[in-house]
Amino acid sequence: MMSSEELHKRRIAAVAKGVGSVVNAYVDHAGNGTITDVDGREWIDFASGIAVTNVGNAAPRVVEAVRAQVERFTHTCFMVAPYESYVAVCEQLIDLTPGGFEKRAALFNSGAEAVENAVKIARHATGRPAVVVFDHAYHGRTNLTMALTAKNMPYKHRFGPFAPEVYRAPMSYPLRDGGLDGTEAARRAIDVIEKQVGGSNVAAVLIEPIQGEGGFVVPAPGFLPAIAAWATANGAVFIADEIQTGFARTGQWFASEDEGLEPDLITTAKGMGGGLPIAGVVGRADLMDAVHAGGLGGTYGGNPVACAAALAAIETMRELDLNAAARSIGATIKAALADTDPGVAEVRGRGAMIAMELVIPGTIEPDATRTAAVSKACHEAGLLTLTCGTYGNVLRLLPPLIISDEDLTRGLDILRRALLT
Repeated sequence: MMSSEELHKRRIAAVAKGVGSVVNAYVDHAGNGTITDVDGREWIDFASGIAVTNVGNAAPRVVEAVRAQVERFTHTCFMVAPYESYVAVCEQLIDLTPGGFEKRAALFNSGAEAVENAVKIARHATGRPAVVVFDHAYHGRTNLTMALTAKNMPYKHRFGPFAPEVYRAPMSYPLRDGGLDGTEAARRAIDVIEKQVGGSNVAAVLIEPIQGEGGFVVPAPGFLPAIAAWATANGAVFIADEIQTGFARTGQWFASEDEGLEPDLITTAKGMGGGLPIAGVVGRADLMDAVHAGGLGGTYGGNPVACAAALAAIETMRELDLNAAARSIGATIKAALADTDPGVAEVRGRGAMIAMELVIPGTIEPDATRTAAVSKACHEAGLLTLTCGTYGNVLRLLPPLIISDEDLTRGLDILRRALLT
């Protein structure tokens, strides 16, 4: 077996430089909250493939389901010759997402594709052009989703021009809002929307209930319900982007549940597939069914192997009660990081979606340099971590929901030591 160093030389010669990696350790196998590279080095995983491997990297039910499906057939294209597992995944989405109304669902390949299709559905159903998004948002890397995403580098830089009719409103960011509560922050955002866009022009209001790449920003209580109520009152579709927050990550099936939201449409991906690429849009039947036959779909959308994995992952989440596991993980992380450091302005998040925002002590000035150094120290000590945030000063923690107490504690010990460097 080649070493990571040898593999990295091959990569440099073959893989485009625009495709980056957090570490240059090449994976041999992974599972149960750890990753082992080809050099035999073990890493505690606080990344989960960016909130994907909620059930672990090789969950037994997922492995078994994928193996069985591959032996039956790998692809027919649901739009050509349909199959039961696609329908079953849609039924699960309808059952698990909040909202007592009649729903429909459709499956796609990635989070960005789900977001694009949610916007398509909203525009088609309302006949309106405008889409409202928020500061610090991240919704993907395709042309439309780059327009929806807030952060320039590395996601948008020199890739324009972008899709039109996208408008940005201020997000509720309690640490940086100067004391605004949720209602006040919503009033500020709505004022911008009404003045700059006009309610009658808005097809959709799209928001992450807890922002992901933007810094795990948790809006102040009351912000999301007020935005949703405004959307409803103005005939706009309220879309919750639950791609990173969904499937037990925050201690609920979906983060919208924490404030009793019933979004018109929800986008899902990441943790949904147990590591295989699958995404979905689920929501009100009248909206979903407004699109003409053939208007939604794609060659690989709802691939049978990915559907089998998703059904097995959901079954695993139910059997192991990973919502409860996420809440326990979050409580452990927050307790371990309480009063850690004067340069940590805030430890925030829900469930196993926790972040630390690092600042210059005594200020809220972002400290991206230290954040990068802490993350690098974690990597050198065998803990895989990710940074995020508009200012590059947030360390995000996303352990698999099946991580052992021992590995969670070991990882947190490494993180605390890294903060001292």
